Formats: sequence, C-alpha cells, structure tokens
Amino acid sequence: MKKIFGFLGNEVFLGTMIALLSVFTAVASYEGAKADSEQNKYEILGMQFLNDGNAEYLTANQEITQDYSYYDNWYLNVDERPEIAEYYEGDFSQPLQDAIARNDGIWDETYYNDMHAYPDSLFDQSDTNFELGSEYDERGDQLQLVMLIMALGLALAAWGSLLGAESNMRLMFSLFGLLAFLAGIYVYLVMVPVVVAPV
Repeated sequence: MKKIFGFLGNEVFLGTMIALLSVFTAVASYEGAKADSEQNKYEILGMQFLNDGNAEYLTANQEITQDYSYYDNWYLNVDERPEIAEYYEGDFSQPLQDAIARNDGIWDETYYNDMHAYPDSLFDQSDTNFELGSEYDERGDQLQLVMLIMALGLALAAWGSLLGAESNMRLMFSLFGLLAFLAGIYVYLVMVPVVVAPV
C-alpha cells in the first residue's frame, strides 16, 4: 500500500494540498459572501417593486372608480345638460376614452388591462428580482457546501502533516484530504449554479 500511496505522505505533496485547500476554502467563502450580498440586493429590489406595484395598483383602482363616477355623471347629463356632461367627459382617463372609441362595451378587458398595465409591470419586475435572489441563495448554499468540504479536507491534510513520515495514519489523512479536495472541486464545477444577472 505504501508503494502505491507513498507519495501521499510526501512533505511537498502535503504542503501543496494544504495550500490548495486553503486557497479554495477562501475562494468559496468569498464567492459565498458575494452571493449572499447579491441575494440580499435582489430581494430588497423585489420588495421595493412589490410595494410600488401594490401602491400603483391601488391608485389604478381609484382611477377606475373615478372613471365609473365620471362616466355615470356624464351619462346622466349628456342629454339634458350637455355642458355638465362635457365637464365630466373631460375628466375621463385615456383608457376610458379608448374603450368608448372601441365601442366593444365600455368596461371591457382591454380597459382594465390598460389601467393596470403599470402596476402589472412593477409586479413582473418584483417577480424577476425575487427569482434572482432565490438563484443567488441557491448559489450561496452550494458555495457553503464547497467551503465545508474544502475546510474538512484542509483539517485532514493538516493533521496528516503533523504525523510522522512513516505513519499509516499520515497516508490516510492525506488521502482523505485529497478526496475532499476532489469532491470540493466537483461540487464547485457541477453543483454550484451560475447566476446571470441582467445588465
């Protein structure tokens, strides 16, 4: 066994393993912190757009209620008091004017879609930001796993380096440190998602 795995007990090999495991542990930690920061940023943006969307949705509903009132007052006065009807007609929203021009029924689906177009766009932006935050959360979680594996490998390699050169335990600790390094690289390359944020 020592002939096959003897290189694992070599001082240069163990030193190299400790250096590589230290670097990759630090890199995973740094990238994990960046992912957490991006997650926080996009979740805050998602909440901002959601709050703005809710406020604009309420505003759109108030404008719809005003359109109902203006249209009712216009309708009641159009024949007998056209000057009052004209006053209310001047306050119609653009989507209401467009609905009247379409002549497909005043309160059609297009009218409501037009009135809610801006809040709906804010809700869409909110969803997009929450999804990005979730993707960065997943990235951060996987980077934490990489860091854990690399730190474990670092501890094993460090313990192995403290043991005597002829010790079988040194070879075992070194082997497990190498396996942890390879597992960490595998998780980093295969399991850590790449998040593409909009420019």
